[in-house]
Amino acid sequence: MAQSVNQAAKVLTVREVSEYLRVHPSTIYRLLRQRQLPAFRVGSDWRFNVEAIDRWRAAMEEGVVPVEKPAVAHGRRRSA
Repeated sequence: MAQSVNQAAKVLTVREVSEYLRVHPSTIYRLLRQRQLPAFRVGSDWRFNVEAIDRWRAAMEEGVVPVEKPAVAHGRRRSA
């Protein structure tokens, strides 16, 4: 049981990741639109794995574009 609580603590909301990175939430949404931030959706809400955010941040600090892509497609699917 304690292990699942620890794993849950590693997932952040938009508000939490904006506080963690010390940027405005609109900056987080802009980075999501540009597919620059690793994230996944739970329903219509975005979630962020703190370890993936830390890897992304470290790569940004080194000036390296991370290879890791967001886990989900961004935008809406078009029907055929």
